[in-house]
Formats: sequence, structure tokens, C-alpha cells
Amino acid sequence: MSGSMSGTAHAPSGPAVDAGRSRPRAAGAPRLRTAVLGAGWVSRTVWVPLLEAHPAFEVTALVDADPAVARALVPPGRDIVVGTDPDDLLGLPLDFAVVALPNHLHVPVARTLLGRGVPVFVEKPVCRTTAEARALAAAARGGAGVYAGSAARHRADVQALAALLPSLGDLRALGLDWTRASGIPQRDGWFTDRRLAGGGALLDLGWHLLDVGLDLLGRPGVTDALGAVSGDWIGDADATADWSPRGRNRGTPAHTAGDPVEDTARGFLLTDTGVAVSIQARWASHQAVDSTTLTVEGTKGVAVLRGTFGFSPHRVPRSSLTVLRRGERTVVPLPDEPVGIEYARLVDDLARRLTRPAPSTTGTDGGSLAEIGVLAHCIERLYAAAGRTGPSPATPETWSAP
Repeated sequence: MSGSMSGTAHAPSGPAVDAGRSRPRAAGAPRLRTAVLGAGWVSRTVWVPLLEAHPAFEVTALVDADPAVARALVPPGRDIVVGTDPDDLLGLPLDFAVVALPNHLHVPVARTLLGRGVPVFVEKPVCRTTAEARALAAAARGGAGVYAGSAARHRADVQALAALLPSLGDLRALGLDWTRASGIPQRDGWFTDRRLAGGGALLDLGWHLLDVGLDLLGRPGVTDALGAVSGDWIGDADATADWSPRGRNRGTPAHTAGDPVEDTARGFLLTDTGVAVSIQARWASHQAVDSTTLTVEGTKGVAVLRGTFGFSPHRVPRSSLTVLRRGERTVVPLPDEPVGIEYARLVDDLARRLTRPAPSTTGTDGGSLAEIGVLAHCIERLYAAAGRTGPSPATPETWSAP
């Protein structure tokens, strides 16, 4: 869910994150001076409201190539530095930064901040390739932390599924599926340009799926990969996300980049623990609603979680979790949670990790550098198996927005 340097990235206009659930600020308590880089939808709807509402954080700088978009994010009555380039943060005291930019800017901007000793949270996909993952890890050797991880791990339904796993016996297979009815991001922006985005549905939705799925399996290694990608919907204007202004104008002819990304990816991974992992990520389909399905099969049962990750307005009404054992189906009760509450929990988790005495970016915490590297490796192998190489060597790494 990367942001936009020009403020033109769009995502569902569904329910905003409930920032009010965060604890009130403790009087006199020091807060982490935080810069948010990128003023796209995710910063407007998630990061700025949640960080401002949390007692551990205070947004002190906003950076976007479009200063008007950044200024529009400044909370009323707040004196916040607004810049158009990371260099505008030079000399500004910062304790933390959120990088919510187009994919091709994630690693170069994060490396710049890490080089100045500023810990960073990098929106997904954290990187586009394993080479970028290594570059990020090298930049973090100076001591500043890198934080990441899919907010989906913090969903109550995902946690309920995780709690069921011991009762399923030895795990044999994991199915990961996120299929949108009609949700191709902005067609004439960076999302569909492989030079900039690095990939399509697999990198975008698949990063979430694999982050959650591999975490459920205890973070195994991956030994084999098969993959297939296609772009049957990418030129269909009716498949554009209808939460985007471009998508609402169905009369506008479809425009695609010269090197377009895929809209559909199907893959298969084999872990070093012998678990077969199938993955399907689709930006568009013949479905009526957007849905996310996780299926875990073990020797003593099969658990299926169905719901909708993210903020899509075209959702499965409620998440459901069922277990099948020898023909007997059991429904596991789930709480009815507000859309987006997992992001508030992610910010709580970040506060805990950033304020403890010795934060770790290489251990078992979600979003560690080791996990980032594994995710990048899995996605790169799936693309390679499908005959898709990485981004063009000429991929721009400049700050200017496309």
C-alpha cells in the first residue's frame, strides 16, 4: 500500500481507520518525532491520523513532491515542516520516519534516512528484488532500525486461524488467495509500469499473503517455486478500481505502460519443512466481491479463513473461519471488527518496538530484515519461474515522481 509522491495514488474510499481507539497522549511524555514521506492515500487515511492519535508519536514533518498535497495533511493548528525532497529533512531532529512512496523509491529513500541514523518503517512491498533487500540490510548496519510487516498479521481473524494450527496436526498444505472483483490500480501511473512498480498483483497483494502465510508456518525456507502470470485484464478499462477517479470514468480508453505489470499471478512454493504453498493474487476477476481466503491443511483437519484484507468497499460482509474434520464442519466464532483496525494495532506494535531499550531488526519481530529478504526471495523466484525478470536495469532511483 505505497503512497504517491504526487498525491495521485488512489485506494478504496471505504471506512477510515479508527484513530480514536489509540490511547490519549500522556501529559509530558516524550514522543517520537516522526516524518511521513509520501502524501498519498495510505498516509492520508492511515499513517498521519494514527500517528497523531498515538501517545508515542508526533508527526513533525511531511514530504511529498507536491507541496500542496503535503500541506493538506497538516492537522489544524499544528506547526509541521513540509518539504518536497528528503534533503528538506536535513538538520531536523527525527526519531522515526515512515516511507510511503511509490515502490521504486522505497529502498533509495530508506537508505538515505538510515544513513542519517533515522529508523524507518517501509510500506509494502518493502523492496522489489533481493538485491534491493540486500542494499537495505547493508544500510541498516549503521545501527538504525528497519521496520516493516503486513498489518494483516494483526487482524483478529488471522490470529484466530494461527491459534487453531496446533489442533490441525502436521501441516501439509497452505493455500493463499486474494482476488479482487475489479481493482487494477491507476492505469496511467506508476502502479502498472514494471520499471517503477517492479511487479503487479503478485508484488502488491502477494506480499501481504506471503507475509501472513509464512508467518503461520513459522517462517520456513523455500526450496522450489513454480509460477505463472498473465495480464488479461490490464487493458480493460472496466477492470480499473472503481475507487479511483480514473476508474469511475468508464468511457476513458484503457492506457497501459510500455512494460506493464501482471494483473494475475498464480504460484506454488515448496518449503524446507515439506509444506506445499499455493498462491493466487488477482487485481481483477469475474468475482462479485473482493475476497481473501487462507486454507491450512493438516493431518487432523483443514481450516479455512475467508474475508477481505485491506479497505476495499466491495467486501465479504463478515470474516468466517471453519474447520473440517472427517466430514464434520465446525464454525469458529470471530469478533466483528472495524475495517482497518489492524493498522491501529500495527502502530501500537511499532511504538512498543521503537521505545524498548534495544529494538531488534534481525530477530523474530514482524518485519525484520531477515523476513524482508525471504519475502523478496520468494516473490523473485515466482517471477523467475513465470519468465518475468526484475525491473529494468534503467529503473530510476531519483526522488522525482513519475
